[in-house]
Amino acid sequence: MKEKKLEELKYEIRTDLAIEARELVHKDEDIEIRGVEVDEDFNESIHLKTTKVNIKDDQGSKVMNKPIGNYITMECELMKENDSEVHELLMKELAKQISSLVKNKDNTNPLILVVGLGNNWVTPDSLGPKVVSNLLVTRHLFEQIKDAEYLEALGRVSAISPGVMGQTGMETYEIVKGIVDEVKPDLIIAVDALASRRTSRVNSTIQVSDTGIHPGSGVGNKRKAITEESLGIPVLAIGVPTVVDAATIVNDTMDNLIDVMTQHTNNDSILGSLKEFTSEEKYQLIQEVLNPYMGNMFVTPKDIDAVVKRISFIIAGAINIALHPEIDYKEITSALN
Repeated sequence: MKEKKLEELKYEIRTDLAIEARELVHKDEDIEIRGVEVDEDFNESIHLKTTKVNIKDDQGSKVMNKPIGNYITMECELMKENDSEVHELLMKELAKQISSLVKNKDNTNPLILVVGLGNNWVTPDSLGPKVVSNLLVTRHLFEQIKDAEYLEALGRVSAISPGVMGQTGMETYEIVKGIVDEVKPDLIIAVDALASRRTSRVNSTIQVSDTGIHPGSGVGNKRKAITEESLGIPVLAIGVPTVVDAATIVNDTMDNLIDVMTQHTNNDSILGSLKEFTSEEKYQLIQEVLNPYMGNMFVTPKDIDAVVKRISFIIAGAINIALHPEIDYKEITSALN
């Protein structure tokens, strides 16, 4: 019976996070995966967990179902709260991680294009455009003012929010490719909302990677990839999971229910059958049950508008600090306010 069910299940577990891809392979974090290096760090002052996943070769890429490259994930529940002191610390930490992945050693002042992906009119998908609205853009100053001394403290930054296909009638890739061909930036930083397979990571996780981005992949709306292979220049991706699908919520609830029932009952007739399924099998079975009723439903927290605004400011501040390192943090934030 179990084999028959699993043969028919075709639902894909959707996640944009490398740490969750690793969990799908091995739930035990102590087990090493060939071709994959994992390093963890914990900042107790703000309860920040930073996980670095380095997929080194084709073997690791195949197992993880992710491109070869570096993935840095910052998890902090305080990210969602209205705490300016915590936000400042997160900005500075994220700026360090961004700087560590910027690949332009041959250019002392590279031109960076920041691309804010998403739909500004759909709150969970508005992270990218909101980040762009808080950036310190400077390319035009270098074009118009040649010898000003204060330019020495600035990086060369331009930014664009290309919208979505429903607004423009064009693939995001097509718009970005046209800008790359005309402006010729040295590096792209793409910011987008992501999807997670754990409710606990929604709005409390930031992932930075040097492998580019596939817009809409987390919600099953695949578009042409924005990567170094497709554009010819390095692409840094920054994302935050702002939604989960309905099956994820039911799956997390069922896990909690099993734990509680295990503590309060000795009846193994139901619990035993549920425990036979792996996490992935259970998730896919839930998808099959929900599909006729909820379809392709994604859920976001009720305070998403306030949280996205806060997180977008954290990411924008971190990018500003990383790309304009000679300017004091206080000067950047006061200029934006």
